Amino acid sequence: MQLDVVTLFPEWFDWFRSQRHVRNALEAGHELRTLNPRDHSTLSGKVVDDTPYGGGAGMVLRVDVMDAALQGFYGIDPVELRTTRRVIALTPGGRILDDRWVDELAGEEEITLLCGRYEGFDERIIQHFCSDVMSIGRYVIAGGELAAMVAADAIIRKLPGALGHEESAVEESFSAALEGNPEYPHYTRPAEYRGWRVPDVLLSGNHAEIAAWRRARSRERGQAAG
Repeated sequence: MQLDVVTLFPEWFDWFRSQRHVRNALEAGHELRTLNPRDHSTLSGKVVDDTPYGGGAGMVLRVDVMDAALQGFYGIDPVELRTTRRVIALTPGGRILDDRWVDELAGEEEITLLCGRYEGFDERIIQHFCSDVMSIGRYVIAGGELAAMVAADAIIRKLPGALGHEESAVEESFSAALEGNPEYPHYTRPAEYRGWRVPDVLLSGNHAEIAAWRRARSRERGQAAG
């Protein structure tokens, strides 16, 4: 996969690339690239934003700057770009990222994540350059960089070679293997601590009973969360 992040702060992703599962994915041949739209601004001072029409507080990322940035990076009109790869704007009002969508995106060959800043994007960026609009939750953070890391982390860990054990990504919270429910509880040594004992079934060695117990606990958590 080629996963690109359009951000005013590309240096933030140096730390992200150093994380073990991300590093594993990169070593396996996947790519994580960053593009700074400021590098393609032709405005004085490399400005990328402006005040919103109609008034109001804050600044808005300009459509002409994003157009130039995407054309400079990909060599294609951004209107056409979204027909050849997933171009996703990160904004609080977008579709909520969930495990099903992560599975879908993990099957893509090329993805671009656009990080919002200030008051967000000129709406024409979303309307004409993007194939999708993503949110990681119904709250507001200062910019799309952390949201991009969340999305990238969720996607990358599902790619071949990212995790030490491929089965680690199978029975996870909200996965199809758990019928969309949260993951079951885990325990480790000591088997008893301050009178709190690990459930006997997990010490039994009976794999069928352990699997049944885990699925039951997962469904209980799903019902409680619902």
